Amino acid sequence: MTPHALRLPDYAVHHPAGGSRERTVFLLHGAFGAKEYWRSQVQALTGAGWRVVSWDAPGYGLSALPVPLTIDHAARALGLLLEREGGACNVVMGHSMGGMIAQQAWRHARQRIHGYVLSATSASFGSPDGEWQKEFVRARVAPLDAGRSIPDYAPDMLRGMMAPGAGGPAVDLLIGTVSQMREETFRAAVAAIVGFEGRDLLPTLDVPVLCVAGEHDATAPAAVMQKMAGKITGAEFISLSGLGHFGWAEDPPRFNAAVIEFLARHFPQP
Repeated sequence: MTPHALRLPDYAVHHPAGGSRERTVFLLHGAFGAKEYWRSQVQALTGAGWRVVSWDAPGYGLSALPVPLTIDHAARALGLLLEREGGACNVVMGHSMGGMIAQQAWRHARQRIHGYVLSATSASFGSPDGEWQKEFVRARVAPLDAGRSIPDYAPDMLRGMMAPGAGGPAVDLLIGTVSQMREETFRAAVAAIVGFEGRDLLPTLDVPVLCVAGEHDATAPAAVMQKMAGKITGAEFISLSGLGHFGWAEDPPRFNAAVIEFLARHFPQP
């Protein structure tokens, strides 16, 4: 088997009390993370009657790192996961890089995706030669090139992507989870994001879509996400005031309420 061979990632399944597998939300973490940081979202979603599948994307947590790691490879792995764990109603919720994987999966598993929640993400990284894009890469890998460790510099980097003063247990969990990432995964994820282009997919999405942005997010700005939502027929857009890139960690109750309200309207309990 080659290093790039397609395989299922590691994942966890969370059931509501007395629930079934008919209504499932698939949680896809961002470039900085792993399945463990969704604790608040798992609790809220299962409490609302949803079954939840959270994964370690290829290269993360217990999942093997493909060489190279690409958004498309991860999207095809998601297709395998949807086939194995999906039911009659499958909603894919992806944050940042996870949102890119979610969109790309439409190419491979369209018939198994019935809705999307896209958090702080984009349909394209843009030109790798752009000044913003080059700074994005530099800011994330330069500390590694200088010999610093992820646990050393990740906390300040992550807090710089949040709104001023962000804190609390979910933020601590995020920072602790990211601090355990492997350097090779960190570098591979940044390279994968640079290669993503999915703008052609947006007009083809014909399922309910919620785009969630943070007012102070400079990584996936609210204006960019609003424009993205405008290219998806019927998509809904919400900007969470006072929050940055990790809205689901900076203010879990507000983020969770927006997601559950969207799900309740479009996918009511049978």
